[in-house]
This record gives sequence, C-alpha cells and structure tokens, in this order.
Amino acid sequence: MPELGKGGNTAMGAGPVTVELFAEGDPVDLSALLVTAEGRVRSDDDLVFYNQPSAESDAVRHRPADADGRERIEVDPAALPAEVDRVVLVASCDPDDVTRTFHGVNDVEVRAVQDGTETVVFRPPALTDGERAVLLTELYRRGEAWKVRAIGQGYADGLAGLATDFGIEVAEREETEPAESAEGLEQPEPTVEEAPAAGTPAVAPPPPRLVKPPLGKVSLDKGGRVSLGLDKADRDLVVTVALEWDGGSERRRRAGADLDLYALFVPAAKALSGSAVPGTLVKSGHVAEGVPLRPGGRASGASTGTTPGAAKKGDKADVVYYKRLGALRSRPHIRLDGDSRVPGREAVKIVRPDEQGYVLLCAYSAVSNGFGSFRSFGAKVVVDDGRGSTVTVPLYENTKTRYWVAIALVDFTSADGAEIRHVEAYSARMTERRPVLHADGTIEMNAGPVEFKRR
Repeated sequence: MPELGKGGNTAMGAGPVTVELFAEGDPVDLSALLVTAEGRVRSDDDLVFYNQPSAESDAVRHRPADADGRERIEVDPAALPAEVDRVVLVASCDPDDVTRTFHGVNDVEVRAVQDGTETVVFRPPALTDGERAVLLTELYRRGEAWKVRAIGQGYADGLAGLATDFGIEVAEREETEPAESAEGLEQPEPTVEEAPAAGTPAVAPPPPRLVKPPLGKVSLDKGGRVSLGLDKADRDLVVTVALEWDGGSERRRRAGADLDLYALFVPAAKALSGSAVPGTLVKSGHVAEGVPLRPGGRASGASTGTTPGAAKKGDKADVVYYKRLGALRSRPHIRLDGDSRVPGREAVKIVRPDEQGYVLLCAYSAVSNGFGSFRSFGAKVVVDDGRGSTVTVPLYENTKTRYWVAIALVDFTSADGAEIRHVEAYSARMTERRPVLHADGTIEMNAGPVEFKRR
C-alpha cells in the first residue's frame, strides 16, 4: 500500500472512493466537508457526519462502524456537482466530552480504498497540544481527474471550531431553562399557524447538531470500547447491565451452568483519575494514585493533588452480588435482581450516574460447573441505557479451568457520559480468588477473597 507523508498527494482512479478511519485508544469520529474552490461550504448541508449522514443524494455518505468494518466515508466523485472542488475528511473527539483530546488517541491511520487501485494510507503526526480535531486528507479536483492529499492539521476547538472555519453554523448541546410552574397561571389560547404570505422567505432549517444520537445496538470487538452519552442529572435514568448465558450446549447444561454476576464498583466520591487507562490490568501490590474525581472526596486529602489509595478487599470491598444485592434508593445506587442458578440472566440496575466512578462486571463459575470455559456457556455482558443504546460485550477466548472472568468496565468518570470497555481478563488456573477493582479503575486479578458456591 502506498503511504503518503504530510502534504503528499497521489492520483486516484475513476470510480467511488471509501475512506476508512483506524485509531487506538479513545474513540474518534469521522466526518466530511464538501468545500468549494473558495475554501468554504455552500451551506450547513455540506457537513456529513453521524447526525447528518449524507449529502448530494448520497454522493457523500457516512457509514458508522459495524461488524463489516471501521467507520468510513463513501465518496462518488462523478456524482458531485462542479462547484464542489474537494471533500475534506476530518477526525474528531467526542463533542459531548470537552476533556477528550488526541493525546488519548494512538496510531491514527486513514485509508483511501478504491476498486482497481492500491489503497492509499496516511498516518498523521502525533497530536499532543490539546487538539480535538484533525484534518486528515482531502479528495480534490485536478481538471477532469481527482487526487488525494495528506493534510494532518490539528484543531483545538474540535469539530465545531473546524466546521465554523469552513463556514458552517453548528448547534451544540443546548442549555435549557427550567420550566416555571404553570399552577395559577392563565394558559394562553392555542393559536392556529397561518401559512406564510406569498414572497415571505422560508424559515431556515436549524444548523446540524453535534450531540451524539443513541448508539443503537453495538457489539464490542476484543479490547474495544465505546462511549455512551448520558445526562448525569437525569434522575429517571436506569442503566441495566446483564450477564446472559445459555449454557452453550445440552451437554454443558447437564454438567452445570450456574454463573454469577458480580459488580465491583468505585463510587465517584472515591474514584481517582490516574496515569493508567481505566481497565488496565495491574500486578500484585498496585497502589492507586491520581487526582480525585471529586475534590474533597474521601480519596483526597494530599496537598500535592495526588493521593495514594489501597483497594478494599475481602468483606469490606465495594461489590454487589448474590449475597449483597445492593440498593437503588440509597448508596451504592446499584442493585442486583437476584441469583439465577440455571442458564438465563442476572442483571444489575445502576442509577444516579453522577454518584458512580467505575463499575467492573465479572462472572464467577461455581465449582459444580466443572471445567468448561465461560465462552462455552455462551456468556456475555449486555449494557442498556434505556435511551436507545445497547452494547454487547462478548467473550472471545476458550479458557478452561478458570473460575473468574472480568468481562467489562463501565467508566462513569467522563463529564457527559460513560465509556464501556471490553476487558476479558481471566483468573489464574484453578484459582478461586476474586478480582479487585482499584480506585483508579485498574484491575488486579487473583487478589480478592475466596468464596465457594456449591449446589
């Protein structure tokens, strides 16, 4: 595959082009701008992204990441009108979380794929100065032909600032005023809208919004992660996290299929933002250090702004499971629905996301089950926010003689939502010790108490 350096260009063949985005670390989004020779868009309709997925009758179309591949933009240059001089491809951090920058994104790569030609690759330089968006590449006209150029220019203002520079008016998240009580107020009579008089200009459509829509149904790849947009102040919000398993086969069901869901948690009042990415596996003796999520929280107190904290283990650990069901109306605002001893489902409900820090979802296989792998039971975790996003976290390894698996971490520490990470970490062979979740969101296997469960 030919690889472009920053500023390099090469000719493209005839026919549609698919631009694919690859990145590791924090999630980023792919967008496109249809730009004239003057360097400006013609209207707000020339931004193609997750909330406005096509332009010019699908000549440019956004395709979300799915089981068939990465997030991509499909461009049919022959279908674009003559005034569109180029299509600019943009990568941007989550607009719902202003703390995210490309400092947390690694190995960014963009590929331009076209039938009958070699795939063109560009890897922009590392962005370490607080950039929240980057111009990746552009497809541009040269006479009757089209070429691709590598750009690699970062923007600190994210997609909103970048789009504004190209002439797009962007509507970000609106702050709504609390409604006044209507009690005792005379309500106005409903009015009938009149049709505009002839010659009256039509009302302009609202500008595109950068608030992310619900995810729909998503299944994580091994080691994958995805962000949920959550209103932390929504007291009606209930996030349901379920361990589901079907026993896998009739033979496995006869041998035993009693799995148990454990939700290990760190409340927001104890959570630390440390140097390690939450969900990282750490070795024995790890002591969490970092900046408290809440200044003045129980984990804080050091004048330096960083505080070491040892995780609670044994009976004092923060955990919800079949012997400690938890509560919703009081702390920890997490509750297990019960204990299923046959193939089926166990679920925890999580409310008050503003009170949550990290929640680690683990499964325990009772000794009576024998030595089958968790995957052979058909085990998976399913996270549902009740607002249109359902994330499935599967298992990929056929690891036998293991009694514990840490499947997924839900990280509530971002300002505007939560991030779900695929973990799939197994206990040591024949070890009954429970995993431990540290205050910085890191995970230590084989460090918790031993608690047998038999029929």
